[in-house]
Amino acid sequence: MIRDEVPAPAAASAHRFDRLDALRGLAIVWMAVFHFCFDLNYYGYFEPRQRFQHDPFWTVQRTCIVTLFLLCAGMGQAVAIQAGQSWARFWRRWAQVAGCAVLVSIGSALMFPNTWISFGVLHGIAVMLIVVRLVAPGQLARGVPGYVVLLCLALAALVLPRVWHDPLFDNRWTNWVGLVTRLPRTEDYVPVLPWLGVVLAGVVLGSGLLRHRPQWLAGGVPAALRPLAVLGTWSLTFYMLHQPVLIGAIRAWRWATGS
Repeated sequence: MIRDEVPAPAAASAHRFDRLDALRGLAIVWMAVFHFCFDLNYYGYFEPRQRFQHDPFWTVQRTCIVTLFLLCAGMGQAVAIQAGQSWARFWRRWAQVAGCAVLVSIGSALMFPNTWISFGVLHGIAVMLIVVRLVAPGQLARGVPGYVVLLCLALAALVLPRVWHDPLFDNRWTNWVGLVTRLPRTEDYVPVLPWLGVVLAGVVLGSGLLRHRPQWLAGGVPAALRPLAVLGTWSLTFYMLHQPVLIGAIRAWRWATGS
Protein backbone atom coordinates (compact mmCIF):
# COMPACT_ATOMS: atom_id res chain seq x y z
CA MET A 1 0.00 0.00 0.00
CA ILE A 2 1.27 3.47 -0.87
CA ARG A 3 0.40 6.06 1.72
CA ASP A 4 0.59 9.77 1.05
CA GLU A 5 3.38 11.42 2.98
CA VAL A 6 2.11 14.69 4.42
CA PRO A 7 4.37 15.24 7.41
CA ALA A 8 3.31 17.55 10.21
CA PRO A 9 5.46 20.58 11.03
CA ALA A 10 7.73 20.08 14.03
CA ALA A 11 5.87 22.76 15.97
CA ALA A 12 2.61 20.94 15.44
CA SER A 13 3.68 17.33 15.36
CA ALA A 14 0.67 16.32 17.45
CA HIS A 15 -1.69 17.48 14.75
CA ARG A 16 -2.90 15.60 11.74
CA PHE A 17 -3.99 17.23 8.53
CA ASP A 18 -7.35 15.48 8.39
CA ARG A 19 -9.07 18.39 6.68
CA LEU A 20 -6.55 18.43 3.86
CA ASP A 21 -6.78 14.64 3.64
CA ALA A 22 -10.59 14.85 3.50
CA LEU A 23 -10.41 17.38 0.67
CA ARG A 24 -8.06 15.08 -1.23
CA GLY A 25 -10.40 12.19 -0.48
CA LEU A 26 -13.30 14.15 -1.94
CA ALA A 27 -11.29 14.74 -5.12
CA ILE A 28 -10.48 11.07 -5.66
CA VAL A 29 -14.04 9.90 -4.87
CA TRP A 30 -15.35 12.38 -7.44
CA MET A 31 -12.70 11.09 -9.86
CA ALA A 32 -13.78 7.49 -9.24
CA VAL A 33 -17.44 8.32 -9.91
CA PHE A 34 -16.41 10.12 -13.11
CA HIS A 35 -14.33 7.14 -14.25
CA PHE A 36 -17.13 4.71 -13.41
CA CYS A 37 -19.47 6.69 -15.66
CA PHE A 38 -16.78 6.64 -18.37
CA ASP A 39 -16.44 2.86 -18.02
CA LEU A 40 -20.20 2.31 -18.17
CA ASN A 41 -20.33 4.42 -21.31
CA TYR A 42 -17.38 2.54 -22.83
CA TYR A 43 -19.17 -0.78 -22.33
CA GLY A 44 -22.41 0.53 -23.78
CA TYR A 45 -24.52 0.98 -20.65
CA PHE A 46 -25.36 4.65 -21.35
CA GLU A 47 -28.06 5.47 -23.85
CA PRO A 48 -27.56 7.74 -25.65
CA ARG A 49 -23.79 7.32 -25.72
CA GLN A 50 -21.96 10.11 -23.93
CA ARG A 51 -19.23 12.23 -25.52
CA PHE A 52 -16.76 12.55 -22.65
CA GLN A 53 -14.21 14.42 -24.73
CA HIS A 54 -16.63 17.10 -25.96
CA ASP A 55 -19.74 17.42 -23.77
CA PRO A 56 -19.28 20.33 -21.30
CA PHE A 57 -21.10 18.32 -18.62
CA TRP A 58 -18.15 15.92 -18.59
CA THR A 59 -15.26 18.19 -19.63
CA VAL A 60 -16.05 20.77 -16.94
CA GLN A 61 -16.22 18.04 -14.32
CA ARG A 62 -12.85 16.69 -15.41
CA THR A 63 -11.31 20.16 -15.16
CA CYS A 64 -12.75 20.64 -11.68
CA ILE A 65 -11.52 17.22 -10.50
CA VAL A 66 -7.98 17.75 -11.78
CA THR A 67 -7.91 21.28 -10.36
CA LEU A 68 -8.99 20.10 -6.91
CA PHE A 69 -6.53 17.19 -6.97
CA LEU A 70 -3.57 19.38 -8.00
CA LEU A 71 -4.52 22.12 -5.56
CA CYS A 72 -4.36 19.51 -2.79
CA ALA A 73 -1.00 18.34 -4.14
CA GLY A 74 0.29 21.91 -3.87
CA MET A 75 -1.00 22.31 -0.32
CA GLY A 76 0.58 18.98 0.59
CA GLN A 77 3.90 20.29 -0.70
CA ALA A 78 3.49 23.41 1.44
CA VAL A 79 3.09 21.15 4.49
CA ALA A 80 6.15 19.11 3.50
CA ILE A 81 8.27 22.23 2.95
CA GLN A 82 7.30 23.71 6.32
CA ALA A 83 8.09 20.35 7.95
CA GLY A 84 11.58 20.43 6.47
CA GLN A 85 11.13 17.32 4.32
CA SER A 86 14.54 15.93 3.34
CA TRP A 87 15.58 15.34 -0.25
CA ALA A 88 15.86 11.61 0.49
CA ARG A 89 12.24 11.45 1.62
CA PHE A 90 11.17 13.60 -1.31
CA TRP A 91 12.85 11.28 -3.80
CA ARG A 92 11.26 8.21 -2.19
CA ARG A 93 7.83 9.71 -2.62
CA TRP A 94 8.66 10.93 -6.13
CA ALA A 95 9.77 7.46 -7.16
CA GLN A 96 6.39 6.07 -6.07
CA VAL A 97 4.51 8.63 -8.17
CA ALA A 98 6.78 8.22 -11.21
CA GLY A 99 6.64 4.43 -11.00
CA CYS A 100 2.85 4.51 -10.88
CA ALA A 101 2.84 6.86 -13.87
CA VAL A 102 4.80 4.28 -15.86
CA LEU A 103 2.30 1.58 -14.87
CA VAL A 104 -0.58 3.82 -16.02
CA SER A 105 1.08 4.21 -19.42
CA ILE A 106 1.57 0.45 -19.75
CA GLY A 107 -1.98 -0.36 -18.64
CA SER A 108 -3.56 2.24 -20.91
CA ALA A 109 -1.48 1.03 -23.87
CA LEU A 110 -2.91 -2.46 -23.39
CA MET A 111 -6.51 -1.23 -23.22
CA PHE A 112 -6.33 1.80 -25.55
CA PRO A 113 -3.42 1.19 -27.95
CA ASN A 114 -4.31 4.18 -30.13
CA THR A 115 -4.97 6.66 -27.34
CA TRP A 116 -2.72 5.43 -24.54
CA ILE A 117 -1.67 7.81 -21.78
CA SER A 118 1.81 9.18 -22.31
CA PHE A 119 1.44 12.16 -19.97
CA GLY A 120 -1.51 12.02 -17.62
CA VAL A 121 -2.09 13.35 -14.13
CA LEU A 122 0.57 11.23 -12.40
CA HIS A 123 3.16 12.06 -15.08
CA GLY A 124 2.33 15.74 -14.62
CA ILE A 125 2.57 15.54 -10.84
CA ALA A 126 5.96 13.80 -11.06
CA VAL A 127 7.41 16.67 -13.12
CA MET A 128 5.65 19.42 -11.17
CA LEU A 129 6.83 18.06 -7.81
CA ILE A 130 10.44 18.54 -8.93
CA VAL A 131 9.74 22.10 -10.11
CA VAL A 132 8.02 22.97 -6.84
CA ARG A 133 10.80 21.40 -4.78
CA LEU A 134 13.43 23.46 -6.62
CA VAL A 135 11.55 26.77 -6.63
CA ALA A 136 9.15 27.01 -3.70
CA PRO A 137 11.27 26.55 -0.53
CA GLY A 138 13.56 29.48 -1.29
CA GLN A 139 10.68 31.76 -2.21
CA LEU A 140 8.56 30.85 0.81
CA ALA A 141 11.53 31.61 3.05
CA ARG A 142 11.46 35.21 1.77
CA GLY A 143 7.99 35.83 3.16
CA VAL A 144 5.55 38.08 1.30
CA PRO A 145 7.89 38.92 -1.63
CA GLY A 146 8.41 35.20 -2.22
CA TYR A 147 4.67 34.57 -2.11
CA VAL A 148 4.21 37.24 -4.76
CA VAL A 149 6.87 35.63 -6.96
CA LEU A 150 5.16 32.23 -6.69
CA LEU A 151 1.78 33.74 -7.52
CA CYS A 152 3.29 35.48 -10.56
CA LEU A 153 4.80 32.18 -11.69
CA ALA A 154 1.45 30.48 -11.18
CA LEU A 155 -0.32 33.14 -13.24
CA ALA A 156 2.31 32.89 -15.99
CA ALA A 157 1.90 29.11 -16.14
CA LEU A 158 -1.87 29.47 -16.42
CA VAL A 159 -1.77 32.18 -19.10
CA LEU A 160 1.17 31.17 -21.31
CA PRO A 161 -0.56 28.24 -23.12
CA ARG A 162 -3.41 30.57 -24.07
CA VAL A 163 -1.19 33.19 -25.67
CA TRP A 164 1.59 31.14 -27.24
CA HIS A 165 1.80 27.65 -28.74
CA ASP A 166 3.76 25.97 -31.48
CA PRO A 167 3.47 22.83 -33.66
CA LEU A 168 6.82 21.77 -32.18
CA PHE A 169 4.87 20.61 -29.13
CA ASP A 170 2.26 18.58 -31.01
CA ASN A 171 3.90 15.15 -30.60
CA ARG A 172 4.14 12.68 -27.74
CA TRP A 173 7.75 13.57 -27.00
CA THR A 174 7.08 17.27 -26.43
CA ASN A 175 3.35 17.70 -25.70
CA TRP A 176 4.07 17.23 -21.96
CA VAL A 177 5.10 20.90 -21.91
CA GLY A 178 1.54 21.97 -22.82
CA LEU A 179 2.18 24.53 -25.57
CA VAL A 180 0.30 22.47 -28.15
CA THR A 181 -1.70 23.81 -31.06
CA ARG A 182 -4.21 20.94 -30.75
CA LEU A 183 -5.09 18.54 -27.98
CA PRO A 184 -3.54 15.09 -28.40
CA ARG A 185 -5.69 11.97 -28.82
CA THR A 186 -5.18 10.33 -25.46
CA GLU A 187 -7.27 9.05 -22.56
CA ASP A 188 -5.70 11.53 -20.14
CA TYR A 189 -3.60 14.63 -20.65
CA VAL A 190 -2.32 16.86 -17.84
CA PRO A 191 0.65 18.86 -19.21
CA VAL A 192 2.97 20.97 -17.09
CA LEU A 193 1.46 24.14 -18.53
CA PRO A 194 -1.05 25.33 -17.43
CA TRP A 195 -1.42 22.86 -14.54
CA LEU A 196 1.80 23.87 -12.80
CA GLY A 197 -0.02 27.12 -12.06
CA VAL A 198 -2.63 25.24 -10.02
CA VAL A 199 0.04 23.38 -8.01
CA LEU A 200 1.93 26.61 -7.29
CA ALA A 201 -1.31 28.28 -6.25
CA GLY A 202 -1.87 25.36 -3.89
CA VAL A 203 1.61 25.86 -2.41
CA VAL A 204 0.89 29.53 -1.75
CA LEU A 205 -2.57 28.81 -0.36
CA GLY A 206 -1.30 26.02 1.86
CA SER A 207 1.62 28.09 3.15
CA GLY A 208 -0.67 31.01 3.90
CA LEU A 209 -3.10 28.79 5.79
CA LEU A 210 -0.30 27.13 7.77
CA ARG A 211 0.94 30.56 8.77
CA HIS A 212 -2.37 32.24 9.57
CA ARG A 213 -5.14 29.60 9.76
CA PRO A 214 -3.48 26.22 10.44
CA GLN A 215 -6.71 24.85 11.89
CA TRP A 216 -8.25 25.00 8.41
CA LEU A 217 -5.88 22.20 7.34
CA ALA A 218 -5.08 20.44 10.60
CA GLY A 219 -7.36 19.00 13.24
CA GLY A 220 -10.29 16.66 13.17
CA VAL A 221 -13.25 16.39 10.83
CA PRO A 222 -16.87 15.42 11.51
CA ALA A 223 -17.48 11.69 11.84
CA ALA A 224 -19.36 11.67 8.53
CA LEU A 225 -16.24 12.94 6.75
CA ARG A 226 -13.76 10.71 8.54
CA PRO A 227 -13.83 8.05 5.76
CA LEU A 228 -12.81 10.74 3.26
CA ALA A 229 -9.87 11.75 5.48
CA VAL A 230 -8.72 8.14 5.76
CA LEU A 231 -9.10 7.63 2.02
CA GLY A 232 -7.17 10.83 1.36
CA THR A 233 -4.11 9.40 3.10
CA TRP A 234 -4.06 6.51 0.60
CA SER A 235 -4.87 8.51 -2.52
CA LEU A 236 -2.09 7.09 -4.72
CA THR A 237 -3.03 3.51 -3.86
CA PHE A 238 -6.69 4.29 -4.49
CA TYR A 239 -5.83 5.96 -7.79
CA MET A 240 -3.94 2.90 -9.01
CA LEU A 241 -6.54 0.36 -7.92
CA HIS A 242 -9.89 1.98 -8.63
CA GLN A 243 -9.99 1.50 -12.41
CA PRO A 244 -8.94 -2.19 -12.39
CA VAL A 245 -11.58 -2.82 -9.71
CA LEU A 246 -14.32 -0.90 -11.54
CA ILE A 247 -13.54 -2.43 -14.94
CA GLY A 248 -13.27 -5.88 -13.36
CA ALA A 249 -16.65 -5.43 -11.69
CA ILE A 250 -18.29 -4.37 -14.96
CA ARG A 251 -16.78 -7.30 -16.83
CA ALA A 252 -17.85 -9.70 -14.08
CA TRP A 253 -21.38 -8.32 -14.33
CA ARG A 254 -21.39 -8.73 -18.10
CA TRP A 255 -20.21 -12.33 -17.73
CA ALA A 256 -22.76 -13.11 -15.02
CA THR A 257 -25.66 -11.61 -16.94
CA GLY A 258 -24.53 -12.67 -20.39
CA SER A 259 -24.74 -9.09 -21.65
